[in-house]
Amino acid sequence: MLSSPFIQKLPFSLFFFTKNPSYFWPLMGVNISGGGSIDGDETGPPLRPRLDDIPESCAALILARLNPPEICNLARLNRSFRSASLADFIWESKLPSNYKLIVEKVFVEEDRDLMNLKKKDVYARLTKPIPFDGGTKEIWLDKNTGGVCLSMSSKALTITGIDDRRYWNHISTEESRYRTVAYLQQTWWFEVDGELEFQFPAGTYSLFFRLHLGKSSKRLGRRVCNTEHVHGWDIKPVQFQLTTSDGQQVVSRCYLDNPGSWVLYHVGDFNVENSNALTNIKFSLTQIDCTHTKGGLCVDAAFIYPSSVRKEVKLCS
Repeated sequence: MLSSPFIQKLPFSLFFFTKNPSYFWPLMGVNISGGGSIDGDETGPPLRPRLDDIPESCAALILARLNPPEICNLARLNRSFRSASLADFIWESKLPSNYKLIVEKVFVEEDRDLMNLKKKDVYARLTKPIPFDGGTKEIWLDKNTGGVCLSMSSKALTITGIDDRRYWNHISTEESRYRTVAYLQQTWWFEVDGELEFQFPAGTYSLFFRLHLGKSSKRLGRRVCNTEHVHGWDIKPVQFQLTTSDGQQVVSRCYLDNPGSWVLYHVGDFNVENSNALTNIKFSLTQIDCTHTKGGLCVDAAFIYPSSVRKEVKLCS
């Protein structure tokens, strides 16, 4: 028997069944106009349907209306839900419209037999970050919504003066998914540019820069942050800019703060209406007021998330 607190947490469709099971009997091909027991004894107690009595086809219709984590949770209820949760039509509806293009673009040829797997397994594989373009970019699906997410490492960005070791260095760190970040010691002209062309599913997307003031390291097993080079970011704000190939443009400004913490700075949002067309995105981060120097900044990566999951993205990580 399911406990009351557990039932209250069920999705509405299944919660309704637990409270009004007779509503689903016509869908299950059962006539409940009269009383009777399971063995046909008319004098027996009335039938009391249970969750175990839901046919797999009905369970699949319920699961198709849920999000992936809910599907996986309900698959543990009983055999009917577990079997129904494997249906391809359920998981194909959770995959983005261009998931086949993603597989063709980022998987090497020997891994493309992924398309021969069950759609649930395809979904599970695509929710794990997949590197491409020489490991400088990654793509994955948000596990809750199936939305397309991308990231570009500092090595995939164009950074003014990156080859001059007087100003910039690439440093290794476990705090980046790419295991390396670009570290600015000091400069007069600060400019980071990025460009990406991709066939996004229709929707609204948000772009972020992941930045950190100070240089972190481990000392005696503890994280420490050296902020000796941090300066100049409180004098003038940095400028973020985002443009798309269909004419969208966003410009914003803010001061960089929170030394010692990784922060996702929101650059702007863009809309994709045609999922069959390539969308070209150009974005930048600049502080080119040459009246003062600035330094002590780590540039990790740029991230693109569906705006629907933006609230779930940690701004400080």
